[in-house]
Amino acid sequence: MQKHFWPIDWVVLIFYFVGTMGVGFYFYRRSRSREGFTAAGRSLPGWACGLSIFATYLSSISFLALPGKSFSGNWNPFVFSLSLPVATWIAVRFFLPYYRKTGEVSAYAHLEHRFGPWARMYASFFYILTQLARIGVVTYLMVLPLSLLLNWDIRILIMVTGISVTIYSFVGGIIAVIWTDVFQAIVLMVGVVVCAFLILFNMPQGPEQVFQIAAEHRKFSLGSFGSSLSESTVWVVFVYGIVINLQNFGIDQSYIQRYIASKNDTEARRSILAGGWLYLPISALFFFIGTGLFAYYKVHPEELADIRFQVAKQQLLQEGFDSGQEEFLLAVHERSSLLKEEDIGDKVFPYFIGKMLPPGITGLLVAAIFAAAMSTISTSLNSSATLIATDWYQRYIRPDASEKQFMMVLYISTILWGLLGTGLSLLLINMTSALDTWWILSGILGGGMLGLFLLGLISQKVNNPIAAASVILGLLVIAAMTLSSRISLPVFLKNRFHSFLIPVFGTLTILLAGLLLSLLFQSRKNHNSNISQDSYKQP
Repeated sequence: MQKHFWPIDWVVLIFYFVGTMGVGFYFYRRSRSREGFTAAGRSLPGWACGLSIFATYLSSISFLALPGKSFSGNWNPFVFSLSLPVATWIAVRFFLPYYRKTGEVSAYAHLEHRFGPWARMYASFFYILTQLARIGVVTYLMVLPLSLLLNWDIRILIMVTGISVTIYSFVGGIIAVIWTDVFQAIVLMVGVVVCAFLILFNMPQGPEQVFQIAAEHRKFSLGSFGSSLSESTVWVVFVYGIVINLQNFGIDQSYIQRYIASKNDTEARRSILAGGWLYLPISALFFFIGTGLFAYYKVHPEELADIRFQVAKQQLLQEGFDSGQEEFLLAVHERSSLLKEEDIGDKVFPYFIGKMLPPGITGLLVAAIFAAAMSTISTSLNSSATLIATDWYQRYIRPDASEKQFMMVLYISTILWGLLGTGLSLLLINMTSALDTWWILSGILGGGMLGLFLLGLISQKVNNPIAAASVILGLLVIAAMTLSSRISLPVFLKNRFHSFLIPVFGTLTILLAGLLLSLLFQSRKNHNSNISQDSYKQP
């Protein structure tokens, strides 16, 4: 692959980095208190918080993995986006008033008020693990374009960019994160629109050729509408999307902090609707880019062969193969011939950016990918540090912590989680599909905690022991479904459901078990009470 990253591209990229880092340092003084670092003084407009939610949601997972999925498959994952209107309506109607009423910075403090300390620790622990997985996947996808463009070692790029984003998050606090997200959201939207038009007008026979080739190969299909629960049918993805998006907009600490940072309830509602609904058309553009790339490489098969060669070469180098050996090129050609479309899906967009876009536009698109990733990583670092400081340090170690002590924990937690997330991304280098990896990790590590929140909202009769028993049952279901496909078990014990349904069944188990147990105990209590009253009436 002939790489080109012209001086003007470096100027665009450096300008972006200087701008984002400058915002972080600009707000440093306003983030030196716990209120400033975690809640931005609760004074921000809803449109800014909404764009911040959108930028956080639209990570580099979306920027590279969504085109990769529609390139190697179809628009089946877009059904996930179609579930957003349902999830955002539920979040505005039920979850938002729940958080705004008390103004707690920690989303999971509400669980402690309802069920006790164990519920807060459970949700906080699984959330922090989820964010660690998110940082790892996003960091990897953040450096992938530069690795392909510049032929640099991806491991070095991961370490450099991971440390850079950690410093930015450390300095700015949530107020810098939100205002930087506003700028990044604009860069993201401009970048994706520009790229979609460039793909269309790079077709030999004009834009209509994209639609013709895509229709011939059914690339716009949303997938099967069948009843199978072992495949990613439309219904499986839609139900999964509702659960995960409710988890995002209903109980995710990074979103809740934006609700709290909004200056009033009206602005908070606007932030949810703006952040959720804006993602719908933009995600459609990402899927269209992947479909357009499929059509483009159908008429340029030599370019696709070059991608396979470069991917195979990078894989062998990462596996420790010596490029100086005579057998190296032979091994690369052999590996490239074995690569399928799903093996190179996440790489086709960076390749197109690096080889086909004009100078300056390449830098803009790489900056857009960095914008998507930096927004997500900085948000994850800030929200994780907030929970470590409030849910763990202040709650159990030092309840009377001074402002200085509290801030020190926030700073240390930000750095520690940044380093751990960077380390995890190094372990994920050879993943096949970043989107599938992230969806599975987020669903499993979420631990079904949405079920516990719903249980507290729906029923006031569920007490602490019943809630704890329901959570344990839900976690056992999640563990059993996850491990059954990874360990040797009899055929009848194997999980036959699609992995997307693991968080769905985990959530439903917690919710339904809690409701049923509360009904049984209430019925038993009433029965015993009636017996006692009848005995008292005996002569």
